[in-house]
Amino acid sequence: MNAGQQPADEIRSGLLAALAAYGLWGLLPIFFKLLHHVGPFELVAQRVIWSLVLILILLAARRALGPLWAALSTPRLLLPLTASSLFIAINWTTYIWAVNDDHVIAASLGYFLNPLVNVALGVLVLKERLRRGQTLAIGVAAIGVAIMAAAALTTLWISIMLALSFAFYGLVRKLTPVAPMAGLGAETLILTPVALAYLGWLSGHGGLAFGQDNFTTVMLVVSGAMTTVPLVLFAVAAHRLPMATLGLLQFVAPLLQFLCGVLLFGETLSHGQMVSFALIWLGLILFASDSMAAARRNRPATA
Repeated sequence: MNAGQQPADEIRSGLLAALAAYGLWGLLPIFFKLLHHVGPFELVAQRVIWSLVLILILLAARRALGPLWAALSTPRLLLPLTASSLFIAINWTTYIWAVNDDHVIAASLGYFLNPLVNVALGVLVLKERLRRGQTLAIGVAAIGVAIMAAAALTTLWISIMLALSFAFYGLVRKLTPVAPMAGLGAETLILTPVALAYLGWLSGHGGLAFGQDNFTTVMLVVSGAMTTVPLVLFAVAAHRLPMATLGLLQFVAPLLQFLCGVLLFGETLSHGQMVSFALIWLGLILFASDSMAAARRNRPATA
């Protein structure tokens, strides 16, 4: 076998998996707009239930249910997984509400900010040190956020809530030694009693959308796949791609969300928002450039 061929194949398949994952995440506004008549809390509850069903099927097919049960039965893992469950539930609910209340641009901003918030958490919590380029990137983006606060104060909370909830979710998961699929399975199992209780309450009060018509029912079931499939693809990409490459590709999702908001749903940007986005994107370009330069410097020399 050609020694150089396998890595090239792995990188190619990793790129395809990453683009598919971020593409699906980027097009989620279109999916959730089709379910605008379903309340955000029911959508999250249905997403939890059907994600759990699919995850259990996938884990059972791979004979990998053991790590899931181990995580749930280990107190030192159960506590952080409960915290990450709370963060992801807040993230999902905020995102769905924002999309269906015509704030897709504000939602996309949250995910543009996410990598910069991750860096800030790394400094504050993990005591990581910033390179000069990272400090400059965060400073430029922070000016953009300050302008956004003045120009769009009513929707800024959406962006901040999404950025913080997903960043803290990522931090907790980084510090919790559980495989991605087993971790997501544990999180959905932890959320399932609350989801079932809420759906039961809705059903008793005649407000349950599930079962009202075939389209809504099928789409709610599909919401489980729309949650799980991108995460599986992301796990494949993370295993096969350098972190610098994966870090650059993550901007595909919020960029697609932004384009959906402007081109498909007719959301408009004020002058202040335009300046804010320009500065935040400049900060992201500086951040990405610094990451690529650092990856090149740290790459081992080849003979």
